[in-house]
Amino acid sequence: MPANSIEALIPFKFGKGRIPCARGMRAGPWVFASGILAIDEKGALSPQARDGGRPLSGLPRWYREALCLYQRAEEVLRAGGTDLGHSVRSDQYFPDWRAVPFLHLARKERCGNYIAPSTSVLEPRLLVPGAGMAMEMIAVRPGAGLDVRPLYPEGLDVPSTSAFAPVVTAGEYVFVAGFLAAWQPGDLGGIAPEAKVPQGHLWKGNRIQLEADYIIRRKLVPALEGAGASLDSVVKAQVYLVDIHDVPAFNQVWARHFGDAVPATTFVPSLDPGFAIADARCEINLLAVTRGGRLSKAPLKESFPAVCDGHPLAVRAGSLLCFSGLLAADARGPIARRRRAAGRSGSGIRAQMQYLLDLAAEGCRAAGTSLENVVRIQQFHTDLGEFEPACRVWLERLGDRPLPISAIQVPAPLVVPGCTVQLDLWVYVP
Repeated sequence: MPANSIEALIPFKFGKGRIPCARGMRAGPWVFASGILAIDEKGALSPQARDGGRPLSGLPRWYREALCLYQRAEEVLRAGGTDLGHSVRSDQYFPDWRAVPFLHLARKERCGNYIAPSTSVLEPRLLVPGAGMAMEMIAVRPGAGLDVRPLYPEGLDVPSTSAFAPVVTAGEYVFVAGFLAAWQPGDLGGIAPEAKVPQGHLWKGNRIQLEADYIIRRKLVPALEGAGASLDSVVKAQVYLVDIHDVPAFNQVWARHFGDAVPATTFVPSLDPGFAIADARCEINLLAVTRGGRLSKAPLKESFPAVCDGHPLAVRAGSLLCFSGLLAADARGPIARRRRAAGRSGSGIRAQMQYLLDLAAEGCRAAGTSLENVVRIQQFHTDLGEFEPACRVWLERLGDRPLPISAIQVPAPLVVPGCTVQLDLWVYVP
């Protein structure tokens, strides 16, 4: 396989529509495992992850499901020529918080002393009925020039039970775990007092802004500095919020810290509670590059529409192009709503996806790549019933190319009310 080519890993057909999917993608030095679920070759929940005739006998179901999840992830990594010891990021989604400790148990068994930076979020529904957890993973191939180095910056508190590395560098790339506005060793003090409105007071600050500011100053900045990076070198952020209506207030803090260097940012609604600390309002993870190296961030901003004012459409850093969360809307609101008002035919999801893929393709061309080089597709739906119709639009663009795709149902509304799907895309730049 040429060094700069792309290969679909473990292709399969999903759902009643037999959508061609790939469990992962190998692209240059990178391996992406997408939409990892504890499912069999037919796309159904694996017997290992289901209760049998004696549901209270044997190991806990969620623990068995977590072991199966890691088995599937390792299959993808092996197919891409790598392993868990070369993973640099892991994202998990759960409909039920009680499943999370069982994943942590299985993860420690499978990963040993090194666990990649991790983010775990509670969401209403996964793509396969009955599934208790889903996973995304990014890794690098050994010997590809991106040596993995876990870092533990002094004074940076991390969760006591999760045991993941808070920061990892892979060459000049920096991966930062999802952080809450937590304090005290092991995050055992809950949300920091300075990140909350004082008890009994109504307007001594705004809760989301206090949390966001605390996470940036006390978590993200120390993590980045420990890796030789800075806020100016952040390429991509995912921001999970229990109340999507907090976005404007959050963006005030975001802009104050980043100025003109706002990274590609995706806002994802979560359940409430949605995080390890029950009253947390947001969690943030990052991709950055180190300062003074060969890699630099190149935003796509001018002439491209953005969901939020001041945000880039996407940011390129070396071989990776990371998009902000894409929604089918412009300054006048949702595209699909206007199409219906004008009497144009076609379903809402189809109109949204056509607009989104047009926009993504334009951004790819501007960055020197192609939408055909997409290596990680996350679709956040307010109704997972729209997943297969959305995939059919992908197939119209890419042919029968297996899609490295995952889908999570999130609470409505999205950042633009009236939109029902948000895309989070990573594209390889050969």
